[in-house]
Amino acid sequence: MKNIKGQSLFEVILALFIITLIIVAVVILSTNSISNSLLSRNKSLASKYTQEAVEWLRKQKQIDFTLFKNNITSNPTTYCLTAALNWNLSGNCSLLDNSENIGTTIFRREVSLTSELDGGKPLITANVVTFWDDSKGRHEARTVTYFTDTRDQ
Repeated sequence: MKNIKGQSLFEVILALFIITLIIVAVVILSTNSISNSLLSRNKSLASKYTQEAVEWLRKQKQIDFTLFKNNITSNPTTYCLTAALNWNLSGNCSLLDNSENIGTTIFRREVSLTSELDGGKPLITANVVTFWDDSKGRHEARTVTYFTDTRDQ
């Protein structure tokens, strides 16, 4: 009779061990799924904010190309673009200043502008990057756009 009780206890312990392993695996998979979903959402939002900045730059160029070009030839040529989208914050976005975030989000957006001559006409390169930090490090969405003066064409 003792032998049967020992086997039953062993079977119960083995069953609990297997159930525990299954529960741990499900929790790990769920955690990874949520983390990947959040990363995907943030990448999508960062791409949206990057495209928003490119569209704003395009509008600034169309309004007054000379003024647009002057914002590049002045020093510095890097701007931190908050939700307001204006030329007020020159230089790189500070990692310590939350007022440089895009609204109340975790994202920061910078545009670096360079100008060169292409066939005697100014060619302006805008490198827009939207970035954010999380527990896995720094992530970013980046795009490069080229602007020319279309009035001469």
